[in-house]
Amino acid sequence: MKIDLKGKLAVVTGASGELGRVTARTLAQCGADVAVHYFSNKDKADKVVADVTKLGRKAKIFKADITDEKSVMGLRDAVAKQMGDPQIIVNNAVIQGPWVPVMEQPLENWENQFKSCVLHNVYMAKAFLPAMIKKRWGRVITINTECAMQCAPGQSAYVAGKRGLDGVMRVLAKEVGEHQITVNQVAPGWMISDRARESGTEKQEGYEKSVPLKRRGEDQDVANLVAFFASDLSSFITGAYVSVSGGNVMPTI
Repeated sequence: MKIDLKGKLAVVTGASGELGRVTARTLAQCGADVAVHYFSNKDKADKVVADVTKLGRKAKIFKADITDEKSVMGLRDAVAKQMGDPQIIVNNAVIQGPWVPVMEQPLENWENQFKSCVLHNVYMAKAFLPAMIKKRWGRVITINTECAMQCAPGQSAYVAGKRGLDGVMRVLAKEVGEHQITVNQVAPGWMISDRARESGTEKQEGYEKSVPLKRRGEDQDVANLVAFFASDLSSFITGAYVSVSGGNVMPTI
């Protein structure tokens, strides 16, 4: 048994970012072609395309503002013209803002989180689901966070956006399930990515104490779950919020 995505095309938003580029490479390793979305970091997006191409898969870069409906529809049209209709979308991009108390949080931070978490996912659904519905097969995967369950001080804007995202995805899963399209959420903890490796900050003892596995996970752990959700192995799983946090948060029944 293996994850086989041959013949599939995936769009990964924020594919030039810390988790996005590992996700794009992993989907390619499983056989998928990848539309590499970016907004500002073209150099890293070009590197992801080169990595995917080395794996023998097709890849192209596409620039879009995921907080703007017209831009996302342009992304859809460009991907369709250059690569075809994708069967897999991974909504990974997000705007990061400062973590400060509610009383000190600038209003634009909540607005940015709403746009990059909630509207981002709505726009991607409106853009790419019609083609999936016609083919009666599709995978919608979005990146949430363990913070949505923790609700720690300073996280209000981020948590508001991600919890709003959660509601939209659960409703969407019920609305498109009859078309054999699954909708699932991957919720990372504080993962080790290239930024931590380059700065030598992989070890975070204060955080690790709260994790049952007593360590931080890797970006690859997130990408592995995305690949699973993208495959036929998860064909009867939809509406899920799955934590990749070493047990730091545990969704309950």
